[in-house]
Amino acid sequence: MRHGVPRAGRGTVMDEQASDGLPGDAEAQAVRHPFEEPPAEGEAIEVSPGILWMRLPLPMALDHVNVYALDDEDGWTIVDTGLDTGRTRATWGRLLAGPLSGRPVARVVATHHHPDHVGLAGWFQSVHGAELLMTRTAWLLARMLTLDVQPVPAPETLRFWRRAGLAGDELAERAASRPFNFADVVAPLPLGHRRLQEGGLLSFAGNDWSVRTGGGHAPEQATLWAKDPHVVLGADQLLPSISPNLGVHATEPDADPVADWLSSCETLIGHAGEEHLVLPGHKLPYTGLPARLQALIDNHHKALDRLRDFLREGPRAAVECFHPLFRREVRASERGLALVEAVAHLNHLWHLGEATRERDGEVWRFRLL
Repeated sequence: MRHGVPRAGRGTVMDEQASDGLPGDAEAQAVRHPFEEPPAEGEAIEVSPGILWMRLPLPMALDHVNVYALDDEDGWTIVDTGLDTGRTRATWGRLLAGPLSGRPVARVVATHHHPDHVGLAGWFQSVHGAELLMTRTAWLLARMLTLDVQPVPAPETLRFWRRAGLAGDELAERAASRPFNFADVVAPLPLGHRRLQEGGLLSFAGNDWSVRTGGGHAPEQATLWAKDPHVVLGADQLLPSISPNLGVHATEPDADPVADWLSSCETLIGHAGEEHLVLPGHKLPYTGLPARLQALIDNHHKALDRLRDFLREGPRAAVECFHPLFRREVRASERGLALVEAVAHLNHLWHLGEATRERDGEVWRFRLL
């Protein structure tokens, strides 16, 4: 069994059901789902002229990822790709022969570096001759992580877990197990990509799209905003009903993704309109983006308030903070995601100067000032 802490993007722990961020009346009235049911595996739904919505399976609690195909003169532009698994490749085979009518895939947009979004980008490049479009940070991370295969967790990862409070049998089992490696579910990425960056302009499916990037869930995640009709390819930056994982990892243990997330949401809300149809990376397309972005902001502020109350009772390690953050029992399969998100929220209070961080042996314990 693999017990390495999964990278962000393989699920979510802090959803609105579990936290105190339940959608209020304003959001419930504003957020609407024009398509009540998703497409079946191997099928597609046209959600806007020239844009097809498809779903690919994921072997986890969040059991799907949304992908999109945009109709162009020279073929299809695919947005995100799913994991590199036999089942996903077979599903793509049915999609390419069926809803996509056997026409070529001219290019692939990978919105961010997480495996469920970039997993088959290299396959489309090498087998189908597609051009790959990604932000520079996302491409560098994806390529680096596919080349970084480890049979057991690295010493830096073990130190990160110990400092977060993992100990005993759980730590010993993780230390002896093969961790999750990107290369397990991400096809090799050939050299070369076209860079997406903030403020860039693209033309797909008879429309002009503005590139707007966000952070917190993944560095320099790309979202694409069409001019007319008003469609947004929102990836995991603009999910309905769940909050994406904001995690800290051994690669940057002092990071503050919560600050990045809040800043990104506050910036994007300035571009959001009631008329926008959001095509997210998971769940159902929706309208009501301004209210949804505000709910995503509020969700984490409420979690931070609960964490502040918990830290007033005494110094805490990250592994002790699951219940005040998530308001429910964290299952064994979710502990990795919960751990990295707990560290993220503690780091945020530390960076704000609201909490101190002190070593207790090998464990970092946070105390509210």
